[in-house]
Amino acid sequence: MSDAKPSLSSDTSRTAALIVAAGKGLRAGGDVPKQFAEYRGKPLLRHSVEAFASWDAAPRIVVVIGEGQTASAKAALAGLDGIVLVTGGAERSDSVRLGLLALAAQGGTDRVFIHDAARPSLSHDVLDRLNAALDANPGAVPVLPVVDSIARGADGVIEQAVDRAHLWRIQTPQAFHFDAILAAHLAWSSDRAATDDSQIARAHDLAVALVEGDEALTKITFSEDFAVSHQPAPAPAAMMVRTGIGYDVHRLASGEELWLGGVKIEHDRGLAGHSDADVALHAITDALLGAMALGDIGEHFPPSDPQWRGADSAQFLAHAASRVRAKGGQIANIDLTIICEEPKIGPHKASIQQRIATILALRPDQVGVKATTTERLGFTGRGEGIAAQAAASVMVAGQP
Repeated sequence: MSDAKPSLSSDTSRTAALIVAAGKGLRAGGDVPKQFAEYRGKPLLRHSVEAFASWDAAPRIVVVIGEGQTASAKAALAGLDGIVLVTGGAERSDSVRLGLLALAAQGGTDRVFIHDAARPSLSHDVLDRLNAALDANPGAVPVLPVVDSIARGADGVIEQAVDRAHLWRIQTPQAFHFDAILAAHLAWSSDRAATDDSQIARAHDLAVALVEGDEALTKITFSEDFAVSHQPAPAPAAMMVRTGIGYDVHRLASGEELWLGGVKIEHDRGLAGHSDADVALHAITDALLGAMALGDIGEHFPPSDPQWRGADSAQFLAHAASRVRAKGGQIANIDLTIICEEPKIGPHKASIQQRIATILALRPDQVGVKATTTERLGFTGRGEGIAAQAAASVMVAGQP
C-alpha cells in the first residue's frame, strides 16, 4: 500500500469500493479481530479486497479499519498497492460515513459499493448485477428469498404466521450513487442504529433496487464459521491442476535500480524497462495468467500506458493472483529460475522467496527460487541482461 509507485487503483475510475473492516470481531473468538484472521488460506479481509481489485470496473478501494489496526491491515493486504486505509468510528454507520467522507476528500466518485469484510465470497456476477441496476436506480442491494416459514412469537409460543412472499435476506455489497448515499449518511441521526446502508438510504427517500444475491455471500460471524478453513481439501478426483509457464528478459543498464523478485539488490547496473523491469515477478505473473488462460502481462498492463512507467511489479503479480482466485483457482506452488552471471542470487534467495510468498499470500515453502548461469554463453552470459522463467500450478475444482 505504498504511494511511491502507480497502483491498480490510481486510475481515473469513477467507481469506488468501500470495505468496512473496523469491528473487533468478538463473537468470532480468537486472538485477533475476525477480519484479520485466516480464512481459506489468507486473511478474511483480503478475500473482499482481491475480489474488487480483479473486477473489470477496477474501482478505487477504501478499507475502513478500527483504531490501532493499521499494522494488522497492512499485513493482511501485503502486496496489494493503492489501498487507502481510513480509521472508522464506534458504530458501523459511523465507519461508513467516515469512509464516504474520505472518498469525497479525494475528489468523490460516481458509484460506490459498500461491503462488509465479513462476507469474503464475493463474485463478479453480483457486482455486475448491482452495477447494471445503478443505471436506473440510485441504489441497489443483493437479496435472497426467505425460504423458511416465518412466524411471530412470544413466551415460547407462536402468535402469528408471517407472509414470506415479500420478505428478503439482504446482503452486501450495497451499491449507490455516491452523492446520494453520502447525503443520506450525513442526514442520518447519530443516535439511531442502522443495520445496513439500504436502511439509511430509504430513510432519505432513495429508491433501492433488489438484485439477485448469492448464497456464497455468507457472513462470517462466529468461531465455527471459520471451521471451513480447516476442512479437508476436496478429493483429488474433484480437482484439476492447471499449469502456466512464464518467461521474461530485460537488459542491464547503468543508472537503473535492480529489482528481482520484489527485492531491491545493490548492483552497479539495474534492469531497464517501462515498469521496474523485475523479470522474476513478470515471469511469475505470466505463469499465473497463463494457467487460467487470462492472457499475458502486456494485455493487462500495456507498456504503452504511461501510468505503468516505473510501476512496482508487485502490483502486477498481486493482480494476477486475484484474477486467478476470482476464477476459482487456488495457487498451489510457484517455481522460479533466475538466469544471470551477476549479481549472485544466492545471498538474496530467502528474501526473494519470502517477498513472493507475501505478495501471493502463500507459505514460503510454496515458492521455489533457483538461480543458474549460461556458462558465459548468450546475452546473459555476456552480462547484457537477466532472464527469468517460472511455472505456476493452480488447483481448480472440476474435471480436466
